[in-house]
Amino acid sequence: MELDLASNKGDEALASPLRRISAEIEADRETLEDVLDRLGVSRDRVKPVGAWLLERLGRLKLNGHLRGYSPLSRLLELEGLAIGIAGKTELWRTLAGLDLDQRAGVEFDPLFARAEEQHSLVTALHQLAVAAIDGR
Repeated sequence: MELDLASNKGDEALASPLRRISAEIEADRETLEDVLDRLGVSRDRVKPVGAWLLERLGRLKLNGHLRGYSPLSRLLELEGLAIGIAGKTELWRTLAGLDLDQRAGVEFDPLFARAEEQHSLVTALHQLAVAAIDGR
């Protein structure tokens, strides 16, 4: 699934770091899939499709901008991204605590650290987006 948070909707200051985060999240997703395969964990093929549909439905909001991008859209996207990254951070922390590095063929501590860095960056971008709406 590809994130389109990084698409430029008039604010390159946000788009550039979001492109980086998007690429990192895609790499993390691929790493997680590899870990699941190495550990013999089966994956539900329906859930990703359902998540994609829910994400698309989430874009239909009554904000006076049914077809366009509202001023609050970026905030909602950043908040959703922060929640997802927080979940990923806890996933990496849990997997690191289970001492699966050898069996999974990956070191989880660097993934955990990168997720924490991503969360900090998204929090800062959220503050920028709030300031842009607020006119500061």
